[in-house]
Amino acid sequence: MPRPTQLRRLAVAAATTVALAGALTTGSASAARTAPEPPSTPVPIVTPDGEVFSYVLNAKHANPGQTRLVTRAVERSGGVVVQAWPQIGVVVAHSDRAAFRADVARSAGKALESVGATRTVPVSEVAPAAGTSARRSAAADAAATRKADDVEARSSKPVPTDPREVEQWDMQMIKADHAHDITDGSRKVLVGVLDSGIDPDHPDLVANLDVKRSVNCTDSGRPSSTGWEPTTSDHGTHVAGTIAAARNGVGIVGVAPNVRLASVKVVNDDGFIYPEYAVCGFVEAGLKHMDVTNNSYYVDPFEFYCDDQPDQHAAKEAVRRAVTWSTKQGVVHAAAAGNSGKDLSDKTLLTDTGSPDDGTPVTRTLNNTCGDIPTELDGVVTVSSVERFPTDTLGSRLSSFSNRGLGVIDVAAPGSRILSTVVADNGYGLKSGTSMASPHVAGVLALMKSAHPSWKPAKMIQKLRQQADDKACSAATGGVPCVGTTRNNSYFGEGMVDALDAVG
Repeated sequence: MPRPTQLRRLAVAAATTVALAGALTTGSASAARTAPEPPSTPVPIVTPDGEVFSYVLNAKHANPGQTRLVTRAVERSGGVVVQAWPQIGVVVAHSDRAAFRADVARSAGKALESVGATRTVPVSEVAPAAGTSARRSAAADAAATRKADDVEARSSKPVPTDPREVEQWDMQMIKADHAHDITDGSRKVLVGVLDSGIDPDHPDLVANLDVKRSVNCTDSGRPSSTGWEPTTSDHGTHVAGTIAAARNGVGIVGVAPNVRLASVKVVNDDGFIYPEYAVCGFVEAGLKHMDVTNNSYYVDPFEFYCDDQPDQHAAKEAVRRAVTWSTKQGVVHAAAAGNSGKDLSDKTLLTDTGSPDDGTPVTRTLNNTCGDIPTELDGVVTVSSVERFPTDTLGSRLSSFSNRGLGVIDVAAPGSRILSTVVADNGYGLKSGTSMASPHVAGVLALMKSAHPSWKPAKMIQKLRQQADDKACSAATGGVPCVGTTRNNSYFGEGMVDALDAVG
C-alpha cells in the first residue's frame, strides 16, 4: 500500500471531540453489535479559524432532496460545496470556520446523519471552479490514438509467450497461464485501478488503457477527466500490469491481458488517499460502468476508522455508501488486506500507533467498531499476500507483512517480489505488499466476468471463494499463529485464488 514519504509538519493540538447527535448509523454493520464496545482512543481533529479544512457530510437519507438540504446547510454555515453525490447522499465541503461542524449540524437538523473532517491538516489542493476543464495531456491523447481494436480473446490459437513471462511465477501459482489457454479476457470488461495513476504510454499497458473512462479524483474529491496519469508514484502502474499487461510480445503478461483498464487516480502527490478521493473513485466506477475495481490502499489518515469517533464515523460512512452504491451498479471490488502483519479479527487486541498519518500519530486503543477501509467493508473481497517458498517450487506461505484474520480474509494471492510494469523507462520492477496480491484477484474477477458476463458481484464473490484452492494453516508468520481449518483459515481465507476455475 502506498504510504506518504514524509509526515506533514503540522502538529495536532489537544482538544475535546466534537459531539454530534445521531453520529452513529443505526443500520451499519459495525454499529449493530449487541454487546457494548469499550471506547476507542479519541483523536480530536482541530480546525482553527482561518484555515481551510475538508469535510464529508452524510444526509440522513440518500436521495437528491435530502442532499440539497445538506448543501444549503453547508452554504448557510460558511462552507463551500466542493462535490455533491445525490446517489449516496454525500456532500464534500470546505470551510475555514472552526465551528463549521457544529454549525452545519444545527442548520441541517434532521436531514444530516453525520459530518466529519476528512484529514487532520488543512487542504493542500484548491477545489476546481465549476465548469473548468483542463486540456487533456499529450500523453493521454497519444494513448487514445493507439487504443486497440475491440476484439475478443482467442480461444483456439496457440498461446504465444512474452519475453519475461517465464519470470512470472505468480501467474503459474494462480494458474493464470492455464486460464490463458482458454481466454485472455473480453474487451467488454473494464477494470478500474483506484490508485496513483497508470502510465499512459507504457508499451504493455497502452493498448488496454481506456482513456475516456479514466478519471482523477484528487482535486478535493471532485472528478476530472484530466490529471489521472501518475506524477509521484508508479504504484498504480505496477498494479495495472499485474491485472492486464497485454500479450504483445513485449515484457510481461497480466492475469487478464485482453481486458481494458481505467485509471482512477485517488492518490495525491503527497501519497495520501483521503476519504473524499475514495468516495469519488467508487462512485465514478459505478457511473462509468466498470466491472471490477482494485483497491491497493487504506484510506488516510487513519489505518482504522472507528464508529465511536464522530469524524472517523462520517468518513467511514461516506466510503461505505460509495462502495455499496457502486456494487449495486454491478461493480465488484477487490482490496488489499494491509501490510501491518496484524490479525484483524478482533480489534480490541490491537493498538494503532501510526494514525493519523498526515499529522502527529498517537497511540490509540481500538474496538470492534473500528475497521480498515475499504478492505473491511461489506461486499469487498479482502486479499492476503503469500510469498514463494521454497524458492525452487510453487509452494507458498503467508508474507510476513500481510494482515490476516479468521472471517476477514476472503482469499490469498501472490504478493512478494512481484514483477510488473513501472514508469521509469517504461520498464519493469519488483514490488512486494498486499497491494501486489490484490490485483491478481482483480484480474481473476475480470476473467470470471469475461466468461460469465451475466454474473452479478455477489455471485462472483461466492464463486471466487468456492473456486479458491484450499490451503492449510502454515507455521506462525510474524508472531501471529494461523487459526481455522484447511477450508477457511486466518492466513489464506478460502485459499489461493484460482484463475483456471474462474473461466470454466
